[in-house]
Amino acid sequence: MKNRFESAPRTPRLDALAALLLSLAAAPAFAQSPSPAAAAEPAPGVSDAAPAPAADAAAPAPTGFWERSNLFGNMGGLRDVLGDHGVTLILQETSEYLYNAAGGTQRGGAYQGLTQFGFNVDTEKAVGLPGGTFNVSALQIHGTNLTQRYLQTLQTATGIEANSTTRLWELWYQQAFLAGKADVRVGQQSVDQEFMVSQYAATFMNATFGWPVLPSTDLPSGGPAYPLSSLGVRLRVKPADAWTAMVGVFDGNPAGRSDGDAQVLNAHGTNFNLRSGAFVIGELQYALNAPSADPKAPQPAGLPGTYKLGFWYQSQHTNDPRLGTDGLSLANPASNGIPATHRGNYGFYAVADQMVWRPSADSPRSVGVFARVMGAPGDRNVVDFAANAGVTLKAPFKGRDDDTAGIAIGYAKIGSHARALDGDTGTYTTPGYPVRRAETVIEATYQYQVAPWWQLQADVQHFFRPGGGIPNPNAAGARIGDETVVGVRTTITF
Repeated sequence: MKNRFESAPRTPRLDALAALLLSLAAAPAFAQSPSPAAAAEPAPGVSDAAPAPAADAAAPAPTGFWERSNLFGNMGGLRDVLGDHGVTLILQETSEYLYNAAGGTQRGGAYQGLTQFGFNVDTEKAVGLPGGTFNVSALQIHGTNLTQRYLQTLQTATGIEANSTTRLWELWYQQAFLAGKADVRVGQQSVDQEFMVSQYAATFMNATFGWPVLPSTDLPSGGPAYPLSSLGVRLRVKPADAWTAMVGVFDGNPAGRSDGDAQVLNAHGTNFNLRSGAFVIGELQYALNAPSADPKAPQPAGLPGTYKLGFWYQSQHTNDPRLGTDGLSLANPASNGIPATHRGNYGFYAVADQMVWRPSADSPRSVGVFARVMGAPGDRNVVDFAANAGVTLKAPFKGRDDDTAGIAIGYAKIGSHARALDGDTGTYTTPGYPVRRAETVIEATYQYQVAPWWQLQADVQHFFRPGGGIPNPNAAGARIGDETVVGVRTTITF
């Protein structure tokens, strides 16, 4: 799930009330918004631009229609008034159309839309409580899913694909302490906003470059990630400028149950559940050559990067994809059909974001690369290994300082027991049944920044062995053919 979206960077202070107050003040009905696969906070140490001089930072924000950061501007002074009381609004709309031009179950296109809206409150400004932040955000999702209709891939074509609904997304309070070197966040949270995040990967539209294919396939309900979230607590500590450690404990299943479609079981994001075991995730981050927070301090000479190591653990029992409780293959007609279970589930991952070229420290042009690898045990997971990597070029042409071009690849390997079940199916009931191996997607994309508040994105993706090589329901004895998907996305920040 998602993705990835990254048209406009999302900071904790710019990611929320937009609809609650904006919908009253400016009243656009529910629309769409950018893709929620981007982090709520930029990855430390991987900024594309050098820190602005103090004089520039103090300069008033541009107010011209094509220069300001929001389509609605200051809304007649409303944003300033709310800002003085600690309230930051956000309303962001994403619309996209993707078309399956070759392969798949059939050719065809689909429109998908997303509106993100909500607000953040700085409690020091609002009520005099230093270090506190309150956040509430919601989603209005509409349109149809290209992946479900025409592709049947593991790696969803876009990070905003989800069932059409209006739902609460996040609702949390965060409190900083130890002079800002630590903070704790409590409430309904979507972990893809802080964990497993790659800044450069968020350029791409495919969902695997946001919340990756491995946890979204292996965890109950896809894990507490877009469009779902779970109650929990997250602790973050920054013992040194270059180091950050995070750990979170959340309810183990954001749907509350596993006997149906998670997005139907928790249709509006209001299942505040604490009865589904625990999902624990931890991450250690190192920021290489991170720019100093003080613009007057000497800046590192090297290029910035961020490196992360992490793990996750799910406490609920997990079904074996192949074996029953009687020790027989589930494909064997003599099997009792009851899957064997394993105690818990777990995985490990690593993330790297690194700028590798920039002509000068103040140049907008730069090249960044990313890589993510992750694994989980094959005896209890459909995907036991996944990796993605890519390269992005910022400011690819003269005069296009805010455009980004990129190419990336995603890979998902089918787990050993799931592959073995396919082989057993061919042996016992369906001769010639295809054995799934792996799915690969290659994506090329270009983000065109029309204005600070408006971005267009052109995209093409090609899938090899969709679903790992699953049968085509429309062609007996054949696998689903390799697919080519083209599309365009528009993102507007109101």
